Amino acid sequence: MLYDLVRKTRSFRRFKEDEPVEMETLRYLVDLARLGGSARNVQPLKYILVNAPAFNAKIFPHLGWAGYLKKWAGPEKGERPAAYIVCLLDTRLSHGADCDLGITTQNLLLGASEKGLGGCRIASISPALRDVLQLDDHLQILLVIALGKPVEAVSLDEQEAGGNIKYWRDADQVHHVPKRPLQEIIIAEIAG
Repeated sequence: MLYDLVRKTRSFRRFKEDEPVEMETLRYLVDLARLGGSARNVQPLKYILVNAPAFNAKIFPHLGWAGYLKKWAGPEKGERPAAYIVCLLDTRLSHGADCDLGITTQNLLLGASEKGLGGCRIASISPALRDVLQLDDHLQILLVIALGKPVEAVSLDEQEAGGNIKYWRDADQVHHVPKRPLQEIIIAEIAG
């Protein structure tokens, strides 16, 4: 059911690094992204698919992992992503793709969940990653999607009244994600 798939499509930040994600799977995920909507149907997003451990190791140090977890520098060796999809904007086609990026990456991550994988959108990216990827000037890095078989549990929690929305980890390393209650985000219901 779609509801269950959406609930299990969370941001995972720790993976079974030694379990590869096949290139065919990465292509399938980008195909799901490609099939999503695009503002004015411009389709300005391009992708780099990486599942080579040696190249993964070159990408990893250029990523920031969890802004709210100040004492955590990211996954340790053995729990790092088995693959990455780098989302790029082709500035020859458009100078922005905010709407497209949300649609395509959600499709991509829903597909990852369907395949038993987890992923995380990462926007905290060192400018030096451009050099690692040897990008042409017209390509701008928007996001990096880290992918792999998750090794962590993620719990969706109802935010308590006046509570914090910052995600956190408990003593058992369960990653908790507070969600605002439905009645708080629906401003009005105008029924016919």
